[in-house]
Amino acid sequence: MFSIHPTSFVAPNAKLGTGVEIGPFTIVHSNVVIGARTKIGAYCEIGVPTPLSNGSSLEIGEDSLIRSHSVFYESSYFGSGLTTGHRATVRENTTAGKGFQIGTLSEIQGSCQVGDYVRFQSNVFVGGKTRIEDFVWILPYAVLTNDPTPPSNDLMGCVIKDYAVISAMAVILPGVEVGLRALVAAHACVSKDVPEHMVVAGVPARVIGDTRKIMKRDASGKPAYPWTTHFHRGYPTEIIEMWQASANCSDYET
Repeated sequence: MFSIHPTSFVAPNAKLGTGVEIGPFTIVHSNVVIGARTKIGAYCEIGVPTPLSNGSSLEIGEDSLIRSHSVFYESSYFGSGLTTGHRATVRENTTAGKGFQIGTLSEIQGSCQVGDYVRFQSNVFVGGKTRIEDFVWILPYAVLTNDPTPPSNDLMGCVIKDYAVISAMAVILPGVEVGLRALVAAHACVSKDVPEHMVVAGVPARVIGDTRKIMKRDASGKPAYPWTTHFHRGYPTEIIEMWQASANCSDYET
């Protein structure tokens, strides 16, 4: 029914779906539900108890892959197809939709909301109370902060809207909203809301143009944004078909 390595510990009350695989030296706590065909690598800790949780279980959707040394706290929910790199950490009271990818050494603090098909590359840090919508890309070493006067308890999470791209080593300050299909350039420090479709760069970041005027670097002469017109790797067929249908419409705002 499922496969548990003999060096691992799975609490008797944990609920494992059909075809689940648990790797060496992994701990699965009791307040956990793991969906069918999910694979969890070595030295992971799944469903860590914490007084900061709301008492609900950690639920990991079917067909997920959690790589070695990753840690997930209780009271969180992840849709089907979750994938992590190595040593990812996700704190309590976090929810995420389908197809979420978390890169190696990335960390998500508590009480965050993540949409469908969001992709983090390596070493991404997401402060608590952040809200990330669908199809967002966050590149290596990006930091989403949440404390406007550190150290304090006055936390203000960032908001990242659908299809936005946060480039490498960018910093988004507390309470900032990055708009629909916006692009944050590498090393930018974003202290003000970013309008939809706009590119921001610099320290502090300022608007430098419209994403739709950026051309691809392949000499094709075609626009690089919206990226959904030409980048489809790893997305389900039905999503790609939706993008293609939208691209053929006069209004490509959604």
